[in-house]
Amino acid sequence: MKKIRNFCIIAHIDHGKSTLADRLLEFTRTVDKRDMTNQLLDDMDLERERGITIKSHAIQMVHVHQNENYTLNLIDTPGHVDFSYEVSRSIASCEGAILVVDAAQGIQAQTISNLYLALEQGLEVIPVLNKIDLPGAMIEEVSDQIVDLIGCNSEDILQVSAKDGLGIDNLLENIINKIPSPSGDSSDDLQAMIFDSVFNSFRGIEVLFRVFNGKIRKGDKVKFVNTGKEYNVDEIGILKFDKSSCEEISAGNVGYLISGIKNAKEVKVGDTITHSENENIEIIKGFEDVKPMVFAGIYPVDSSDYEDLRNSLEKLQLNDASLVWEPETSAALGFGFRCGFLGMLHMDIIQERLEREFDMSVITTVPSVEFLCYKTNQEKISIYAPSEMPEPNEIIKIEEPMITAQIITKSEYIGGIIKLCIDRRGSLTNQIYLSKDRVELSFTLPLAEIVFDFYDKLKSISRGYASLDYEFSDFKQSKMSKLDIMLNGEKVDALSAIVHREKAYTWGKKLCEKLKELLPRQMFEIAIQASIGTKIIARESVRALRKNVTARCYGGDITRKRKLLEKQKKGKKRMRQVGNVEIPQSAFLAVLKIDE
Repeated sequence: MKKIRNFCIIAHIDHGKSTLADRLLEFTRTVDKRDMTNQLLDDMDLERERGITIKSHAIQMVHVHQNENYTLNLIDTPGHVDFSYEVSRSIASCEGAILVVDAAQGIQAQTISNLYLALEQGLEVIPVLNKIDLPGAMIEEVSDQIVDLIGCNSEDILQVSAKDGLGIDNLLENIINKIPSPSGDSSDDLQAMIFDSVFNSFRGIEVLFRVFNGKIRKGDKVKFVNTGKEYNVDEIGILKFDKSSCEEISAGNVGYLISGIKNAKEVKVGDTITHSENENIEIIKGFEDVKPMVFAGIYPVDSSDYEDLRNSLEKLQLNDASLVWEPETSAALGFGFRCGFLGMLHMDIIQERLEREFDMSVITTVPSVEFLCYKTNQEKISIYAPSEMPEPNEIIKIEEPMITAQIITKSEYIGGIIKLCIDRRGSLTNQIYLSKDRVELSFTLPLAEIVFDFYDKLKSISRGYASLDYEFSDFKQSKMSKLDIMLNGEKVDALSAIVHREKAYTWGKKLCEKLKELLPRQMFEIAIQASIGTKIIARESVRALRKNVTARCYGGDITRKRKLLEKQKKGKKRMRQVGNVEIPQSAFLAVLKIDE
């Protein structure tokens, strides 16, 4: 146990976490040179394409230091604010963290929030200045920022280039010398924490765990404390580049367990594993519970795929514990699921994974956030979708979720950012100058306003320099209304949205205009209307496609042409009554791009 080190890599997006993990694997010879690729641990196609880490990835390395073998368990974490839950999970399984800061960009919002997560758990933090080989590297300036943030000496900051492999040997030495070995007792009762799970179509569910006390052996009978289920351990092993099975895993180490579990609901990330005979085992408290921020409906295009979609979501939930869902029905789309996501990127990723990994064609409805509604009969309800909103006469008040946002930017962009936040009903709470040209702005904002395209707008205003981090603060009373969209007088519940009363008119108008562009023309006229309650606030029409019925009339009396046109008009009227409007997927996402 003295020769085990458990650590994770934390940083802002694109500061070089995955590249640093690649170099560590290369220097410890965990992976052969011929097997080496960029972003080696990112095993999802999506991760490689987008160049981002979505899932935390654990791997074991062996490093020789002073003629002794040390076992290093590394967890590479995502940097995007949507996946901070993955970071909290990784931190709960470690004793140390490598804090990576880009020498060209300096400290960003996510750097600070991930650092605080690590310090709360009492981790030993090793500051690392990455990308020192870049021409735009501001080594001294960024080193001063790190010293101010952590309170360490400037000599403690390691300078590396993960791309070229500079300073990696020194980093490995610091990991062994500074990060404490795991505390725990191998002779005690078994106490292990599940920090991840993966679905394997051949072998069932693979559970990834960290042992805090005791030992786990192949053939043992174990119990998951949270669910109370018992299993026989068919296989255990350590997480090398390829999983390698072994006979036992003792305290302080990380490994995987296969016991033929088929049902996804039986495995809860954060659960405690112990031997089945242990009755009073202490439950491990590690990471925070997941709190979805954004809710949207996911429906199969073909209603017969409903059960397949349910199975796909169950398997995805195994791999992504932050996804929550429950069945719901829609008048427009039939049977589907109301899903909770950590943010818009998370929603986008889930939708893409459903299409790629499970070959599901899905329709996603307009995203919404959780509102609290106080009714006249003293009942308090949570509203996750516009269809759940009661009638206006039944509502006393509605509260919406507020967030505290931290934006770090260059001082020249302050004006544009403050205007953006005020337009989104935000208020500035604090302003701190980190250096003469870098400033930290704190805002209180409604979550509903930042869900859609706030991040994109922020990046374009600041030319990519601003970084955002946010966390939920509380609920606050607000004037919210339900905006309905009607096509030919029929409400389309999947296009409804809950908006602030001040913005309802502009939203309604813009949404009608957007739908006019997106809806395909039919043989009959389509009326697009936006309404609040019974009041119509905006209208657009999609003109009918018209066949030239008079083309064959040459000369002759005008009444003949008129007769043909009248007949066409009656046909169109009849068609409008019985015709259905096909709504493309792009129309459901029109709301997201309403400001463009």
